[in-house]
Amino acid sequence: MSDSTAQISAAARNKVQAQLSLVTSLADTLTDSLQKMIGLNLNATKASVETSLAGPQQLLTARDPQEFFSLSVHQAQPYAEIALTYARHMAGIASLAHVELTRVTEDEVNRVSQHVVSLLDELERLAPAGSESILSVMKSALENLRATLAQLVRSSKIAVDTIEQNMNATKAPAPQKDEAQTKHGATRP
Repeated sequence: MSDSTAQISAAARNKVQAQLSLVTSLADTLTDSLQKMIGLNLNATKASVETSLAGPQQLLTARDPQEFFSLSVHQAQPYAEIALTYARHMAGIASLAHVELTRVTEDEVNRVSQHVVSLLDELERLAPAGSESILSVMKSALENLRATLAQLVRSSKIAVDTIEQNMNATKAPAPQKDEAQTKHGATRP
């Protein structure tokens, strides 16, 4: 009886340590991502404030309404660049967090799956005759769960890759208008 109590105690201790390790790893990843997002927000705010302070001074130098509106349009561009850069960095932070969280989750799922398989093997060894079908169903369910989780991981990787590709596509310069269109308005067919 004492031997089984020691085994149960050791198993419980190992399980608690594994859960604590998992939670610590997830918390570290989330904390790191949160710190990066806070830094990004501070930098974006700083850039926005600096841009905002320079804008009104330039607008006050305008000599006529056309120059005023031209300066206003020109001043909108830095805000668009700040927003685009912010979005790229935020997507990068989210992508890194996703990769790390996926890795931690896959490791935990694999560890738990191996543990469950070893338990099922032990049950199979100790089970009375005629219970093979039940154990077979349990193993099949475990394999289905593994396949579902693998598909979920693949789908989430595809989604993250798509987001990264879209963000990279925004880095490309916008197509320039044809000079004839700019000078004379729309071209005629």
